[in-house]
Amino acid sequence: MMDILLGLQWGDEGKGKIVDYISKNYKIVARFQGGPNAGHTIEFDGKKFVLHLVPSGIFRENTTNVIGNGVVFDPITFKQEVAEISQYVDVTKNLIISDKSHLILPTHKLLDAAQEKAKGKNKIGSTLRGIAPTYTDKISRNGLRTGDIFLSDFDENFKNHIEQHKKILDFYNYDYGDLDEVIADFFDAVAFLRNFKIENTAYWLNEQISNGKKLLAEGAQGTMLDIEFGTYPFVTSSNTVSSGACTGLGIAPDKVNKVYGIFKAYTTRVGAGPFPTELFDQNGQLLRKKGNEFGATTGRPRRCGWLDLVLLRYTTMINGVTDLIMTKADVLSGFEKIQVATEYIVDGKTTKQLPFNLDKTIPSYTNLAGWNEDLTQISEYENLPLTFKNYKKFVENYLKTPVSMISTGAERNKILKI
Repeated sequence: MMDILLGLQWGDEGKGKIVDYISKNYKIVARFQGGPNAGHTIEFDGKKFVLHLVPSGIFRENTTNVIGNGVVFDPITFKQEVAEISQYVDVTKNLIISDKSHLILPTHKLLDAAQEKAKGKNKIGSTLRGIAPTYTDKISRNGLRTGDIFLSDFDENFKNHIEQHKKILDFYNYDYGDLDEVIADFFDAVAFLRNFKIENTAYWLNEQISNGKKLLAEGAQGTMLDIEFGTYPFVTSSNTVSSGACTGLGIAPDKVNKVYGIFKAYTTRVGAGPFPTELFDQNGQLLRKKGNEFGATTGRPRRCGWLDLVLLRYTTMINGVTDLIMTKADVLSGFEKIQVATEYIVDGKTTKQLPFNLDKTIPSYTNLAGWNEDLTQISEYENLPLTFKNYKKFVENYLKTPVSMISTGAERNKILKI
C-alpha cells in the first residue's frame, strides 16, 4: 500500500522533517512532483540539510528513495546535492530515478527568468529554477527525459532544444550570459547522473507494493500551490495534491491507504499571490522571527499570518486527508491571544468556502487563549498546556479530522505522537 504525505497550505509546512521522522516505518520514500524549487529541511546531530531533489528518506539506511516520473530533474542541482550529503550517506545505494522524469536544461532557467521579467509588476514570484518552462515543454511534447541520456542521439537532441529555446529568448531580448560554460557543467552532471539507477520506476514500485513493502509518497510545495486547485496563477506547475501521487509515480488509486496532511500552527506564504490571513503588524514580524521564516531554497522572507481553517478545510477535503500533522506549534508560545480564521466575508456575505478569487476576501476570526510554556521542552503530549490542547481540539473539530502528530521544534526528535 501507498501512504501519501503532503502540505495543506502554501508549502514550507515542514514536510522534510516529518518524512525523515516517519520514513523509519517505510521501505520506500518517493517524490512524485515538483523539482529543485522544493526545499525540504532536515536537522539532526547538530547539522542542517536542505534537500531539493533527493527524497527526505535518504538518511535512513534501510529505506530506498525514488525520484518519480512526475518530478522535473536538474542534473546540475542533483550533482551538487549529492556532494553535500554523500559524506553522511551513500546515495548511489538507495536511490532510484525514473527514466521518465523530465530534464531541466540550462536554457529552461533562462526562459524562467525572461518570462518572469516580462510580467513586470504581475510577477508570479518564481524561484527561477526552470520549473515552469520544463513542464511547458513536457505538456507540449517537446521535452527531454532522464532516459534520453543513454541514447546515441542525446547530444543532438539537446542541441536542438537549446536552439529552440534561444529563439524564444531572442524574442524576449534576453541575454544568454555565459551559456557555453553552463552547458559544460550540465554535461558533467549528466555524466555523473549515468552512475545512478535509472529505470521505469512504475514497474519497480508496483512490484514492491505487491511484495508487501510499504511506500510513502512525499509531496513538494503545498496544496494551495497546485496548478488546478491552488491560487492560480500564483501557483507551481505541477499537481501537488494526493491524486498527483498516482500519476507522478504510476500507482493506481486503489493502492492509496493513509493521506497525511501537514500544516503549520499558523500560515505562511512565499512570493506573490493572495493571502487572506496575512499579518502586517508586530504579530506577523514576531511569527517570522520566532519561526525563522525564510525560504529553504531561495532565502526569501516568508509572509506570515494566523491559521486559516477555511483554507484548511478545503485542502483537507480535496486531498482526502486521514491524519493531520501540526508543525511549528512551539512558535505560537508567548501569544496572549491567538486568532483563527473560521469564515470569510466576500461581497458582504459570510461563507466557509473558498471563493474563485481570494484577493478581496476578508477573514472572520475566532479568538482563542494562548500559552506561555516552551513546547520544545515538553516530551509528552499529556504535559502540554491545556490552552494548547484546546487549540488543537478546535482545529480537529472544525476539520473533522484528527491530529496524530505535533512538531515542537526543528530537531528530528521534537515530535509528539498522539
